[in-house]
Amino acid sequence: MTLISIVVPVYKVQGYLRECLDSILDQSFTDIEVIAVDDCSPDSSGQILAEYAARDPRLRVLSLPANAGLGGARNAGLDVATGEYVWFLDSDDWLTDGSLRAVANRLRDTTPDVLIVDHVRVFWNFHESASALRQAFPTSPGAEVFDVRTRPETLKVLHTAWNKVTRRQFLVDLGLRFADGWYEDVSFTFPLLVAAERVTVLDRVCVNYRQRRTGAITRTRSPRHFEMFDHWGHTFDWLDQRGPQVDAVRPQLFALMISHYLMVLGHSGRLPPQLHQQFFARAHADYQRRLPPGGYPVPGGVEGLKRRLLAANRWRTFAALRVGQRARKKLISTVKRIGRPVKRGLRELARTGRRTALLGYYRIQLRLPMDQSMALYAAYWYRGYSCNPAAIYAKAAELAPHINGVWVVRRDRAASMPTGVRYVVAGTWRYYRALARAKWLINNVNFPDYVRKRPGSVHIQTHHGTPVKVMGLDQQRHPVGAASMNFPHLLRRIDRWDFSVSANHFSTQMWERAYPGDFVSLDTGYPRNDRLALATDADVAAARTALGIGPGERVVLYLPTHREHQPGWQPDFDADALAEVLGPDAWLLIRSHYFHDRQRTGRAPDAPASGRIRDMSSYPVVEDLYLAADVLVTDYSSAMFDYAVLDRPIVIYAPDAEAYAMARGVYFDITAEPPGAVATTFGHLLDVFRTGAVGDDAAVKARTQFRARFCHLDDGRAAERVVRRALLGEQG
Repeated sequence: MTLISIVVPVYKVQGYLRECLDSILDQSFTDIEVIAVDDCSPDSSGQILAEYAARDPRLRVLSLPANAGLGGARNAGLDVATGEYVWFLDSDDWLTDGSLRAVANRLRDTTPDVLIVDHVRVFWNFHESASALRQAFPTSPGAEVFDVRTRPETLKVLHTAWNKVTRRQFLVDLGLRFADGWYEDVSFTFPLLVAAERVTVLDRVCVNYRQRRTGAITRTRSPRHFEMFDHWGHTFDWLDQRGPQVDAVRPQLFALMISHYLMVLGHSGRLPPQLHQQFFARAHADYQRRLPPGGYPVPGGVEGLKRRLLAANRWRTFAALRVGQRARKKLISTVKRIGRPVKRGLRELARTGRRTALLGYYRIQLRLPMDQSMALYAAYWYRGYSCNPAAIYAKAAELAPHINGVWVVRRDRAASMPTGVRYVVAGTWRYYRALARAKWLINNVNFPDYVRKRPGSVHIQTHHGTPVKVMGLDQQRHPVGAASMNFPHLLRRIDRWDFSVSANHFSTQMWERAYPGDFVSLDTGYPRNDRLALATDADVAAARTALGIGPGERVVLYLPTHREHQPGWQPDFDADALAEVLGPDAWLLIRSHYFHDRQRTGRAPDAPASGRIRDMSSYPVVEDLYLAADVLVTDYSSAMFDYAVLDRPIVIYAPDAEAYAMARGVYFDITAEPPGAVATTFGHLLDVFRTGAVGDDAAVKARTQFRARFCHLDDGRAAERVVRRALLGEQG
């Protein structure tokens, strides 16, 4: 018999599910079965489960015919579990390294009914709480096996199911099931612990309990928080059925219930304000009904006062106390803010002149009526007309001509704007007016921090690549690659987004994890790739002719990515040596990242040098280069995902793969899941071209799998889908 069945309910967790599954399946202890229950998840979680199940037989996917909720999904997983023990793990949490082996060892040594494991809360900014077990066990509990009725303080361990590993037959014999509704863990966990005769604790952090910025019920304002009364009611009804033998735990459970009620009541983001008094009345009724005959230990200070006010049903005094507490916190925060370094204050005072006047003008414009027909476009920090915003602009001109598209461009880039495209120069009066008055703001990066989202406006974040390297908040785990990132400011920028455009389902999963917000993900494909998806032979010929490339001449495009964690980094790349291997009838085009100094290759931009080697770094339209190229050579650049739309050979040249992954962080190993041949040294790269490995059967197979994963939405209609949904408001 398998030792542990891990039941993982899955619902709208596409941004976190891979991390959860990897944390289970990559452990050194393997005597497990994983039952993932797809609870009609509307996102791409089901596709992720199918992908993992195809490569690991220990994962079984159970798809429910209708949404059953967390409790129903757990029950469904329990019904098919075969392990000696069952562990309910939430799909947005993840296990620590080595935790399964530690759990297995303790289970075999003690054969408990219930094993409680330690956990830490990991917040969206990757700060961690202290050990949770310390609340109940000030000293290490060791490997002792006990009955909770003799150690009622054990009940103070978090009431969730995912930090407990339970003997399955004990659970079946007890007949305990998860009830419906929010807070269903309450009516499952406490009866489980009270009924168990053999409980032990593993004093080791096994679960990373994710504290999501958005999406969790703890951050959802809803009347459904009232459902906790039902679950606490079920718990005490269960106790009543068992009589005096469980009386020892009643004071502890009562204290936990009241603490739970007061915690929800005190959290401004959970209950609608108009329901606070009603919630207080329900809590008071439970206080009177469930108060143990001998009372319970009431804490001192403000928390004790709250309990006494609840017992006496003094809502107005309670509400006044709460207002006073919040005012005190605000005062402390204000004092701290006033006490910032004088140097910062002097900098603020020094912000005078034109910029102050312009920002003041911007704030005035924000108060004036919104221009319901204006869409403001920008790309790459105002570098000009390009990327996804340009494709959306063009399609909007066709499908929504009543929308007036205006671009933001830097002064030094204004001359590059296409004829007929309206624009404003960044930093001017017209720029601030457009920024304040436009209904739609569309960008492939973020607008500046001073931009405010006004009610009724629509912000569309198009992004500008499929991520290999980690992005957004995930960069906090790799500080070397995010030295200049201000994460609080990033979060404020994310909160402006209404829509996030994704090239593929993988991108959506990563964006939702890296940029936690309330935006709507648009799985449309990238608008900029419509041109590639619809390209004809004539389009390819025109692109090559424009570059001076003749028929039958081979073109290799080398496009490395930026390494912000390694200023001045240069690849081991000898353009002349590669050109010699390619032969006299081939062109080698080199394009550095737009962050790079144009002297990187040692060639004059766009000018031939050393035969058929050309630096195309300043060439404005990268799609022209894609169309002209027969082969792409890149490392971790998102260019590979765009170029793969053309279904042509791609070579990954990653001489620093291990160091890059460690310092910058990656979402997957591109050398293990490549779009074609892989070279990790320059000599190997030359051999790839010498031997023909660039286009052999293995490379073709890899490219086919890569395209199925990352190019499945590229049908030439991505821009249309974005325009119809985000600009015209069409559904479906």
